[in-house]
This record gives sequence, structure tokens and C-alpha cells, in this order.
Amino acid sequence: MESVLASSAPPSGLPAGEYEVFLSFRGPDVRNTFADHLYTSLSRAKIRTFRDEEELRKGDGIAPSLIRAIPESKIYIPILTKQYASSKWCLQELAQMVECWNQNKGHLILPIFYFVDPRDVRHQHGPYQEAFQQHTQKHSPETVGNWKEALQEIGQMKGWHVTESDSQGALIEQILSEVELHLKSIYTLVTDELVGIDSRVEEVVTLLNLPSSKGKVIGIYGMGGLGKTTLSKAVYNKIYTQFDRCCFLDNVRETLTKSEGALCLQNKLISCILKKDNYQVSNVSEGINMIKERVCKHKVLVVIDDIDDKFEFDMILGNLGDFSLDSRFIFTTRYKRALDFFPECKLYEPEEMSHPLSLQLFSKHAFGMDNPPEKDASISEEFVKVAAGLPLALKVIGSLLFRRERKFWEEKLMELQGIPSTTENKVQERLKISYNELTHNEKQIFLDIACFFIGSHIDLPYYMWSGCDFYPESGIDTLIHRSLIKLDGGNHFWMHDHIKDLGRAIVKEEDIHHPYNRSRIWSIDDALNMFRNGRVNTFLTVRDVHEKLLKSKDFKNLSGLRYLEVGYGSVIGDFSQVLPNLCCLRLLHCESIPTDIYTKKLTVLDLEECDVKDNWKGWNRIKAAAKLKAVNLPRCSQLTRAPDLSPCASLELINFEESGRMEGQLHIGNFKNLKTLRLRWTKITGLIIRGNDMGKLQRLEESRYRGHQIEIPRLPRSLKRLTISSSNGVPNLLELTSLESLSYLSGSIPSIPRHIFAVLSFDELNLIYEKYSGPLSELPSIANLRNLTQLTLMHIGVVEIRGLGELRALKTMEISNFPNLKNLKGLENLLLLTTMSVGSCTVLQRLPSLANLMKLKDLEVCQCPNLVQIQGIGEIGESLSRLTINSCYRLANLDGLLQLLGGLEDLTLNQQSFGGKPSPDLSGLINLKRLSILYSPHLTELTGLERLVSLELLSLEGCTSIRHLPDMSGLSNLKTLDLTYCESLIDPPTGIEGLESLQQLLMPNCRSITRLLNLSGLKSLETLDLNSCIALTEVKGVEGLASLTSLRMCGCTSIKELGNLSGLKKLKQLDIEGCTKLTKVNGLEELDGLQILDMEKRMRVKYLAKSAARYGKGLASRFILGFAGAADGSSPT
Repeated sequence: MESVLASSAPPSGLPAGEYEVFLSFRGPDVRNTFADHLYTSLSRAKIRTFRDEEELRKGDGIAPSLIRAIPESKIYIPILTKQYASSKWCLQELAQMVECWNQNKGHLILPIFYFVDPRDVRHQHGPYQEAFQQHTQKHSPETVGNWKEALQEIGQMKGWHVTESDSQGALIEQILSEVELHLKSIYTLVTDELVGIDSRVEEVVTLLNLPSSKGKVIGIYGMGGLGKTTLSKAVYNKIYTQFDRCCFLDNVRETLTKSEGALCLQNKLISCILKKDNYQVSNVSEGINMIKERVCKHKVLVVIDDIDDKFEFDMILGNLGDFSLDSRFIFTTRYKRALDFFPECKLYEPEEMSHPLSLQLFSKHAFGMDNPPEKDASISEEFVKVAAGLPLALKVIGSLLFRRERKFWEEKLMELQGIPSTTENKVQERLKISYNELTHNEKQIFLDIACFFIGSHIDLPYYMWSGCDFYPESGIDTLIHRSLIKLDGGNHFWMHDHIKDLGRAIVKEEDIHHPYNRSRIWSIDDALNMFRNGRVNTFLTVRDVHEKLLKSKDFKNLSGLRYLEVGYGSVIGDFSQVLPNLCCLRLLHCESIPTDIYTKKLTVLDLEECDVKDNWKGWNRIKAAAKLKAVNLPRCSQLTRAPDLSPCASLELINFEESGRMEGQLHIGNFKNLKTLRLRWTKITGLIIRGNDMGKLQRLEESRYRGHQIEIPRLPRSLKRLTISSSNGVPNLLELTSLESLSYLSGSIPSIPRHIFAVLSFDELNLIYEKYSGPLSELPSIANLRNLTQLTLMHIGVVEIRGLGELRALKTMEISNFPNLKNLKGLENLLLLTTMSVGSCTVLQRLPSLANLMKLKDLEVCQCPNLVQIQGIGEIGESLSRLTINSCYRLANLDGLLQLLGGLEDLTLNQQSFGGKPSPDLSGLINLKRLSILYSPHLTELTGLERLVSLELLSLEGCTSIRHLPDMSGLSNLKTLDLTYCESLIDPPTGIEGLESLQQLLMPNCRSITRLLNLSGLKSLETLDLNSCIALTEVKGVEGLASLTSLRMCGCTSIKELGNLSGLKKLKQLDIEGCTKLTKVNGLEELDGLQILDMEKRMRVKYLAKSAARYGKGLASRFILGFAGAADGSSPT
């Protein structure tokens, strides 16, 4: 199976939805065959899959259920058949998939090129060209252009190219594994500086690898700050792919203090394991039964983080003995006695960090290096002593001291040394010295995060703090540099458990006995008691009150309140005279909301998923909110018109995401401070954004739905990132002094306006032009763009890129599809360049000297058929780590060039010749880890391979002339050996029988090889692919491959027997279809883990008889069964 090009990214931050996978295909082609088998397999794996039906396609558009299913799904699988492009509905779906993927790289597209060449999809050749000849007559140029852009994107993605010789059962298994791998990930946040953690991870994994009855439960215990949670996350991230289902239950101790906390844990576990978002059971008993019936049968990995001695496993998760023996549980706790509940629990207590590691971690944060400067070595040793080997204390104390004067260091050391070693909560006392050094405003932000905003996005709290004059920009920056908080990749707050406890303890100290007199209340019970007994000075959150009714009179004593959050409730009454200091009002999922709100100090209004309507009387109050900075209205489906917010001149954020269909005009011309406008997934008809000055807009996020009309005559000077993809012309960019990134993606504008190249500020430029009648004919000089660090130019027909040599800050450059380009004049001046890609420059003959490019790490030269020389590459041989040369047929002296590249770690040569030699000389590439020589028919041997002792991957796919391979016994690090389509290979690869690291041996279509050496020594081998090895007569040692999960031998017509397979307990896939001389497979019925089986019809009855006795009626649900030779050509079910 051919893997095509490169990639979409792994999933992250996807919205919850009804479906996990969206399956797109043209019904008449594969509905009752491949698509049905794939859908069935996904459904059996409990993966919620949307399969579009013909009745959902109505008229010219996509039905509402399809509109919802595409953005809500996490993974898209389009099955691109020869007639796929003939369906306008398929193309509409595909365009929306690509749009979703472009807007949120957390989505994943896994295309299947089903008996169609990916190049035909990418370039619309063959049947795709014929289909578009029809579409051009029926649809607008813009619509056809969008469809072509989507196909071009899909054609470049990694997927599967299915041909006649491929096993479709094996393909479905691969797709299923890929989908499950991406859906399993929870991306737990782990600290950046994992000093000394590797050995601890290995020790825990060793305990987990004990026999099933003894390694089922691991307890990680010890005092706070030792890094127990960090360790459990690191272990989880290392091993989660080995399990069918996974779940990380964090903050268990705190969750169980809340109302219905046990239910919350049950629902989270069931949702993770069954892969059903927001699964709800109504009571604990029902949850225990559901876990027993639906969860326990899976091989699961569950981490239960931060339990206390009151935690009772059986009262929440049921009987531990009911879970599969292969399941594993990891508990973390500060209380060793909490683990007494599990008699066979293996205990692991992380030791305090050794002195050398402690000094290294402290130095990273105090000095930004692994060791202290000599003059500070002595005092650093003293700080390491008082931190007592606690990673958290070392980080926080080191961060506090960073770039502070010597006197400050001495004062803090005396303060820390003065903390009695008998202090019960000595960790918090050590951390508190960092809190004490914060300013008043920084303390308020810190306490707000500790009590309310862990896991929250930065946007809304930021605007609230700004409205309170807390100066959040500097405050948040200080907290990050002090190691008190982190922002994850999605800009959500994260805080260590101990630091959170410190913040909440400080709030509790305000009044030990009366919570309602404290500045902040986060407990639901304390909040409801407060309504009856007292007041809150600052903060109140009332979450998950469900159908509880809150009235304005309940808040009459809360005059100091600046933050109020109510979730899943109803709030009614006249609020015009209460809450005079309210800065942030968050009413989430509320059925009823008040109309009279005191808005004098209101800076944030969040009505997420509330039943707010166009005629809500509260809009008049909102218009009077002079300080309002953020209006958040996502998923307010009752809104049909955009509310008039133009009087709110201070607005910086407006969010209408996923709010259904809106009409009318959005007047934003008065928003002088607007930074963010979000319109994604909102069906907009006739929406016009008007106004000559759009203020400080930094991010315009909009979704290109049919019927949009977005007019922006003038862009704001503060705009940072801009993407232009319409055919309505390009706005003037000369005044965009803050612009950092410009992407110009178009195929309908005849030329690019020259004023683009006079904008000096931005550091990223992407000009991707796709004009279907030919490339862009003119490109002005780019010499003025001296701040550029990233440059992408595609499909442009110029002879020379004028001004390239002036871009002296450039670090990344991609030049592609320049059919007339003759030189890259000035390249030698780009001294900071680290990554360069040159592709499809068909007349280019030479690259200028690279000798000056000492920072170049990654060089890719592809499809330049007339290129004869890459000058000066030998001068950068030690710094260059990755080199790809593809289809550069005339490149001279490739053999000598490789001898100069001693620092190379990754080498790909695709469709290359070697100057008349049988092989390039590889002996000088001693640091090489990945070597791919692909589809190179001139390759007949490999010279110097035995010296590549660091090699981890060797691929010779499509090298059809190679007959013998050198001895590989010295390649002890080799993990993957791919000999696909080495059709002339006669002798088996020698020396691999001792490669204990080898995980994949891929030899499909090695049609000349007759035997393999004994494979029993390949202890780590997981995949063995021998499909269509038609001359192969025997495979020795298969019975000893204990780690094997996939054995593929489809079409091995000469094989007569296999060893006994009963010992292959990890085997999930076995494909022996087309092995016409194989009469029996011993031990097959003993393979309890087998999920996919393809075999000959004549073997079926014997096997089913044995297996039915063992598995009974459950046999059909246990396998994807593919039996060749059924009368109707289908597989029995």
C-alpha cells in the first residue's frame, strides 16, 4: 500500500460533538462494499461514525445535519474513487472538510485513494478532469475554484493508495489503528524541564510490565511537590498506545468534595472508555453497573490522580477484579495509607531529587543554564539544600531569583532557612515566599486563577482584569516567569496542584470559620449558604445548579462582587440596583437570564449557549456598558440577527461562533479597539462588516460559507495576521505597521498588487497562486521585505526572484512550481537560513553556492529535472541534518556529494540515478538515522551500509533492480526495514535475524525471494508484511515472534506451511488470503486477541468449527472476517 506525501497534524482542542469520524464517499462506487465494511469496523470499535445518506443531499446544497456533522467530527475519511469528483455533493463536503482542517489543525483528514492515482486528484487529471469540464458549465468559477483547491490539498496529504494487489482487510485494520491512535490522545500537559524523569518513568513502566495479576495497580505516593502528577502523565504519554482505551482522571480529591463528584468521575471514565462525549449516568449505582458491563471488558489504562485516604474504589468504580487482567491502574496520592485498599498494589515512592539533578533544575530557572556561574555556586548550593529535593520548590525559588541582585538572594535565603523543618505544610511555606513578592494586582490575578480559572482560556479573564485596572499583560507575564502558572498551547491557564492549594489556602485564611466572608467562593455548598448568611467581597461562582432558580434579591448583599458565574440555572429579576461593582458576568447554559443589568463597570458579558433572543430587552442595557470589552455569544442558536453593539465603543472581542443562521448588518465601524472578531461556524446571509477604520483588529476569524458578503474597505493598523483568499481585490496594506504574517491564496486575481511588497513590517509571507490557465506571470521585487523570516512562493512564472538576496533575516524558504525560474540569485546572502525547499522548477540548472549558509539544517530539492549541480554543499556538510533529493535526474556527482555530508541524519533519494554506478557510497554518513532510497531502478547494491551503525530506518521501496543486500548484523538500532517492491531481490537480507530492535519488516511484492532466514530472534517485531511474495516457500521462526501484532501474507502462492501460531498472543491481524498451497494453520484458534482474519474459503469451515466451539455465537463480533471465494464475492458476517 503506497503512502502518499505528507501530512495533517495530530488532533488537539477539538470541540465535543456527536460524531468522531465523518465518512465521505460516492454512494454508487463503494456504498455496499468497501465503505460499508469500513463503517462496520469503526462502529464495532465503538467509534461514532457519520455516514452520509443520499436523502441528506437535497437540491444544490448540503443538508443541515451534514453541516453540523462535518465541523463536529474529529477525523474525516474521504474515499476518493474515480467518479468521486462527478458528484457536486461530494465536492461540497470535501471543500468544507478542508476548510475545517485549515481553520483548526486539530482536525485530521485521512484520505483513501481508492483505485485512483493521488496525482490525478491533486492536479485534476483523468476522470477528475472530465468531471470538472461538466462542473465548469454548471457552477460559478469561484465554486469550481474552491473545489479544485480542496482536491489539491487532499492530494498532498498522507493517506492510502489502494490498488488491485492490496488487501482491503489489512487496509481497514490500518485505518482503524490510525483512527484509534488519534482518538486515544489526551495530551496531558507536562512541564518543560523534565530533569531526571526518564529513569523514574522506566521504573514505573517496569512495575506495570509485571504479570497481569501483580502489575495491575501501581501506587505513586509521597509528599506534595515531588512530581507525582508529572511522573504519572509522562508514564501515561509513553504507554497509552498499548491499550484499547485510556482515561486520565485528574484532581480526584477535589472532585469528590463537590456535589455529585463521584458521578462526575464515573461519567468521565465512561465517556473516555466508550468514546461518547459527555456521557451521563443518573446515580452512582447505575454508574457502577455501566462500568462493569461496558468498561471492564476492555484493556484499559486509567490514571487516577491525587486521591486521599477517604477514596473508595469499589464505591465509585466497582470491583477491581472485574476489570480485564491486561488493564492497568495508576494512582497518585500524598497518603500512603490510601493505597491499603488494594492488597496487590505495587508501591512506588519517587525519591527526592539527587543533589546534582536538584542543582541542574534550580540552575535552569535561576540562571537559564544547567550549572550556576562559579561566583554563585556556593549560595546556589544553599538554596538547593533548603528546597530539599522537591522539583516544584526548586523551580519556583529559582524563578523568583532570576536576574535579581545578590542582596535579594541573601534575604530570601535567610527567610527560607528560618522556616522550621517541623512545619506541617513546609512546601507551601517555601512557595509562599514567591507569592509574597508579588504586587497587589499580581496577587489578585494569581488568586483568581487558583480559585477559578485553571483550564480556562486567557481571553475573558484578561479583559476582566483589564477592566479592574490590574494590568494583566505584565501580571500574567510575571506569574509565568515565577513558575507559578503556565499557558498551554491553546492559551489556557495551568497551575500545579500545590500552588493551587497555596492560593486557596490564602483565601481561606481571610476567615477560617465563615466562608461567606472571604473574597472568593468556589464551592457550590459555600455559595448557596452565602445567599442565606452573608456577603462576598470579590468573587462568586455558582456552577452546575441545574434547574435552581436564582432571584435578584438573593444578591442584594453582594455589593462588592466583581465576578459572577452561574451555570445550568435560571436567573431572574431586576438587577439594575444590585451588583454595582460587577466586572464579569458569565451566565452559561441558562434558560432564563435577567433583562435589567447594572452595567456601569461591566467589562465581560458571557452568555454561552443561553436562550437569548433578538428581542431580549437586555440589549438596551448592554449598549450602555461604556467599559464593555468582551461579548461572548457562542452557540446562542435563538439569535437570528446580529445584535447592534455599535454604542459599545470599548469592545475588543466579539464572538458569535456556532450561533446558527444570522441576517442583517453588523455595525462595527465605531469599535476603535476591536482586536478579535469570531464568526466561525455561523451561517451568515448578507452580513456586512463596514467602516473605514476597524480599530485595533488583530485577528479576523471568519468562515467562508456560501452567501457571505464581507466588505472591509480599510484594515486596522494593528492587524497582525492576514489571509486573503477571495477574488474581491486586495485592501491597501501600506498602513499595516503591525502586520506579522501575510498569506495570499488565490487563483482568480490576474496580478498581485505591488503595494504588498512595500509593506516592511511583516516577517512571514505566503504567496500561493493557483490560476488554472497558468502560473502568475509577474512578481515585483521583494527586496524591501527585510524583516521576513518565512517565505513561501508557489506557482509563479517569473525567470528570477528579484530582491531575494536582500532578505537577510530569512530562516525558512519554500519555492515551488516556478516553471521558468533560471536562477536563485542572492541565495548565498541568506546567512540565517535553516530550512530550504525548492520544487518543480523545471528549467533550473544550478543552485548558487550554499557555502555561506552555515545554519542550514534542512534542504529539499524535488522535481527539478534539469538541475545538474548544488554548489558548495560540502562546506555545510557538518551542519546539514536532513537532505531530500527527488526526481533530479541530471544531478551530477551525487556519490561525491554524499561523502561530504558527515553530519547528515536523514537522507531521502527518490527516483535518482548514481552517475552510472550501482550504488552511492554511504560509508561517510556515520550519523545517519533514516535512509530512504525510493523508486530508483538504477540501484543494484548498497555500498557502505554496514558503517551506518546509528540507522533506525532503511527504506528501499520501489528499487526494482537490487538483487542482494549487504550484511546488516551491525545495524543494532534498526527499527524499520522496508523492501516494498524490491522485485528482483533474490537472497534474504542477511544479519537481520539478530536485530532485537527491529519492529517492522516490510517486504510486500518481493516476487523473487524464495526464503527468509530464521526470524525467531526478532523479539521486538510487531509487523511482518510479506504480501505477494509469490516465490516464497517458507518462513521460519514465526512462532517465536511474541511481539507480533500484524502478519500479512496475502497472495503468497508458494507457501505451504507456517509454524504453530498459538504463542502469538499479541497478534491482531492475520492475512493469508490467496495462500493457495497453505492447507492448515496450527494454533489459530488459540489467538484470543485476533481481530482481522483474511483466509481462503476452503479453510473456513474447519477453522469456524474449531473457533465456534471456543467462542460460541460471539465469533462474528470478534473479527472482521474476509474469506476469499464466497459465491457472491462478499464476506460472510
